[in-house]
Amino acid sequence: MKRFESLGGWGRAATSGLLVALLAACSVEPTYKRAEVDTPAAFKETPAASAQDTGTWKQAQPADDAHRGQWWTIFGDPQLNALEEQAAAANQDLKAAAARVQQARAVTRAARSDWFPKLDAGFGPTRERVSAASQFQPASAGGTTGTIWRAQVGASYEADLFGRVGSNVNASQADEQQSEALFRSVQLSLQADVAQNYFQLRELDTDQDLYRRTVALREDTLKLVERRFKEGDISELDVSRARNELASARADAVGVARQRAASEHSLAILLGKPPADFSFAEAPLAPVTVRVPPGLPSALLERRPDISAAERAMAAANARVGLAKSAFFPKLDITGAFGYESATLGDLFMWSSRAFILGPFAGTALTLPLFDGGRRKANLAQARSKYDEDVAQYRQQVLVAFREVEDNLADLRLLDDQMREQNNAVQASQRAAHLSRTQYTEGAVSYLDVIDGERQVLQTQLQASHLSGTQAVATVNLIRALGGGWSDVKAPDAAVGSVAPASGAVAASAAASASAPAVTEQVAKR
Repeated sequence: MKRFESLGGWGRAATSGLLVALLAACSVEPTYKRAEVDTPAAFKETPAASAQDTGTWKQAQPADDAHRGQWWTIFGDPQLNALEEQAAAANQDLKAAAARVQQARAVTRAARSDWFPKLDAGFGPTRERVSAASQFQPASAGGTTGTIWRAQVGASYEADLFGRVGSNVNASQADEQQSEALFRSVQLSLQADVAQNYFQLRELDTDQDLYRRTVALREDTLKLVERRFKEGDISELDVSRARNELASARADAVGVARQRAASEHSLAILLGKPPADFSFAEAPLAPVTVRVPPGLPSALLERRPDISAAERAMAAANARVGLAKSAFFPKLDITGAFGYESATLGDLFMWSSRAFILGPFAGTALTLPLFDGGRRKANLAQARSKYDEDVAQYRQQVLVAFREVEDNLADLRLLDDQMREQNNAVQASQRAAHLSRTQYTEGAVSYLDVIDGERQVLQTQLQASHLSGTQAVATVNLIRALGGGWSDVKAPDAAVGSVAPASGAVAASAAASASAPAVTEQVAKR
C-alpha cells in the first residue's frame, strides 16, 4: 500500500512538473517579423546595367557581421593603410564602443541567469519571542524568548511562466546584437573619417604647392616689372600692382597652411594621439580613379550596420512587449531552505538539529496580480508605443541610407563631367596667361591683363584641386553609405591607375551566392 502511495506521489509530482513546463512554453511574446520597407529594384543614379552585373533580386537578410575586408586598400596608398591600422589600434571612441558591447553581453548573461535556481548559504543567530498562543498555551503563561542558531542553504527559482524570463533574455540578446552593430557602425565611421581627413590633407597639400608656384611666378613678375620701371617703360603703378599681387598670394598661402594644421590635428585625434606628437609629411593629392559598384538596394539592407542596429532595436522592443504582457499572468516562485537550527551553538550541527522549509518565507508561491491602479496597462502601452517608434526609425534609417547612396552616386557621376571641363578651363587659362605675359613684355597690353590672367590660372587650378579632393571624399562616402568595403575588391594597378573588375563581387549577386550560408547561419543564431 505504501508503494502505491509513493507511486501516486511521484505521479503527482511529475504531473505538476509537466504542468509548469507547459505553462512555461505558453509565451505571450508576439512573433517577431522584420518590418516591411519599400525597396527599389535599382539605384536611380546607377547607369543601366545587365542583370548579370547587378545580380537577381532576393529577400534581404542581415549580414552586418560579414567580413568587410580592408576596403581602404583599393586606393593603393601605403600611407593611408598605415593610418587606418593606427586608428583601429588606438582610437578612443572605438574602444568606448567595444566597452559598450562588453556591457551588453554582461547584461545578457545576467538575464540568462534567471533560467537557473539561485543558491545561497547562511549562518548566524536569530533572537525571537514566541507567543503563548502559538504554543497552544494559556495567555497567563506568557511568551518565551530565546536565541535560535541557524546554518542553512537556501534555494529559489522562478518558473518561466508565460515566457517572462524568456522575453527578458530575448530583449537582452537583441540589445547585445544592437550594441555590436553600433560598434561596427563606429568602426566604419572611424575608417571613413580617417580616409576623408587624409584626402583633405592631400588636397590642402596640393593647394600649398599651387600657392608656392604662384608666389614664385609673381616674384619673377615683380622683378620683370621693376626692371621695366627702372628702364622707364612703365609707371610705378604697375610696380605697386605687382607687389600687391605677390603679398596677396603669400597671405592666401598662409591661410591654406592654417587650414592644413587644423586638419592634421583632427587626424591626430582620430589616431588616438596628441596633436603635438603627430606630424604628417606634405604630399600632393593623386587622382582617385577607384570606381565602386553599388550593387542592389536590397543588399544595402544587409550591409549597413546602422540599419542592422535599428532592426535589432525593433526586435528588443518586440520582446519587451511580451515582457509587459507577462505581468498580467500568474507568477510562480519556488523557494526552500535546508540546514540545521538549534537553541545552542554547541548542538547546531547535530543530526537531530536538522530542519527544512519548502515554500516562500512570506506570501505565497503562486501570485496573480489583481489591481495595481493601471500600472501594467500603462507599461504595456509604453512597450507597444516603443515598438512602433522603433519601426518608424528603422524605416527612416533605410530611407536615409538610400538617399546617401544616391547622393554619392550622383556626385561621382557628375564630378567626372565637371572635372573634365575644369581641366579644359585650366589649360585655357594657362594659355591666356602665357599670351598676356608675352604681350605685356612686348608692350602690347597693360599689366592689368597680366594680373587677370594669373588670377584665372590660380583660381582654375584651385578649383581643379578642390574637385579632385571632393571626388576622393565622395568615393569614401559611397563606401560608407554602402556599409563598408568588400574583401574581394582588387586594388588599383599602379601603372594604369584603375580598378580591376570585381566580377560582380561587390554586387548583391555575390552576397546572394558566396555569403548565403553565412547569412543563413547568422539568422539561425538570432
